[in-house]
Amino acid sequence: MTVKEYNSIVDQHADGMYRFALSMSKDEDVAKDAVQDAFVKLWERKENVDPSKVKSYLFTTVHHKIIDGFRRDSKHQDIDKTVILESTSQKTHDLQEILHEALKTLSEIQRSVILLLDYECYNYEEIAEITQLSLSQVKVYIFRGRQKLKEYIGSMEAVI
Repeated sequence: MTVKEYNSIVDQHADGMYRFALSMSKDEDVAKDAVQDAFVKLWERKENVDPSKVKSYLFTTVHHKIIDGFRRDSKHQDIDKTVILESTSQKTHDLQEILHEALKTLSEIQRSVILLLDYECYNYEEIAEITQLSLSQVKVYIFRGRQKLKEYIGSMEAVI
């Protein structure tokens, strides 16, 4: 991989990776660090990475970086895992805020597979490769995550 090819890859994938990392972590600095680390790792391993799988490699690296951060933080801090659910019947919330609150109720893996499918438009096989889960596990996490989202949000009439 040449410098020109590497720069082209950065231009193509940086924004999508940042959106994905930000959606997972909810922290701009963590998201930026994860994306930067993924590109550094790509450059260090440029000879070993298949050019046709660069996008998958980058998103997998970002995914693992964010998950490792969650694990590290949970080991070093006494995090209160209780989630306070706000009433979705309040008309002052707009739909995007409600969706972000609903995503926060999901486990890290459910959130990441749903974001990869719905926001980044990956197919099930690509998500399985990125998250290193089996295809059936990906399908189960997406199904259960969507069920939780549906329970949290309720009917669309209640939201709107």
